[in-house]
Amino acid sequence: MNQHELIIIGSGPAGLTAAIYAARADLAPVVFEGSNPGGQLMGTSGVENFPGFPDGIMGPKLMMNMREQAQNFGATTITKMIRKVDFSDPKNLKVWAGEEEFAAKTVIIATGASARWLDFMGDKDKKISHEKKYWGKGYTACATCDGAFFRNKVVCVAGGGDSACEEAHFLTKFASKVYIIHRRDELRASKPMQKRVLEHEKIEILWNQNISAIYGEKIVEGIELTHSITGEVTKQDLSAVFVAIGHIPNTKFLGEDLELLPNRFIKVTNHTKTNIESVFVGGDVSDHHYQQAITAAGSGCMAAMDAESYLSQ
Repeated sequence: MNQHELIIIGSGPAGLTAAIYAARADLAPVVFEGSNPGGQLMGTSGVENFPGFPDGIMGPKLMMNMREQAQNFGATTITKMIRKVDFSDPKNLKVWAGEEEFAAKTVIIATGASARWLDFMGDKDKKISHEKKYWGKGYTACATCDGAFFRNKVVCVAGGGDSACEEAHFLTKFASKVYIIHRRDELRASKPMQKRVLEHEKIEILWNQNISAIYGEKIVEGIELTHSITGEVTKQDLSAVFVAIGHIPNTKFLGEDLELLPNRFIKVTNHTKTNIESVFVGGDVSDHHYQQAITAAGSGCMAAMDAESYLSQ
């Protein structure tokens, strides 16, 4: 069995920031990067709202910089997925990568949350998911991150809850027109939020519609809509699709030792602490509200400092 002071599960902004702080504190952290090293930012293009980069930075470049910085301070990165954990003994935490077992005095969980996709197959013959094809090329799940790229463009938001309405309202700062695509004939959002979008001159709601395909040569150029009642198929030219139907926290592998909220996000107290004294959390896996790279990085810093404090005691 491999014994460590600190194991970090996840390699997005939270996990790698935690690794930087922990490595500088001589904890020799081991980072399990998972099957998608770098997290969601690896699938984005320009990042303009991360401090320190006045001209922006490409998402993959930002994450590679973080990874290199963590390694330079002494963090070890392992491109393996943690498939299960055993936190029943807080003094001897165990995780498994494949069949290999690792043990640690402390663990930081920074596995993030994945945006819910619309889950349609664009080209059924070639088995190509249009969502994967256009991800970061006009198909996104973050208006705060990408809205400014679509100034004076026509865009749409898929969803009908508070998140979708909030995203649509935010996008009116940049876009010339914002469609809300909703599969039902009434919104699920709160009444005040509904009022905001229904009365906004730039927002139009397309009722009883499902996005059944995206089209465009290399970037999003439009969508195919299928009416949820009549089945009628229409097309709408636009430049971006913002999906706002929620996020799924990456917590399936955790078992029953760690306390989760009803929505499956990890329950935390005092910023990063869990019901297990030696397990800490950073990033979107416990944050179902902000979900930004900078907030994830900040919580990763806090998780590392809390882990260091626990170890010193």
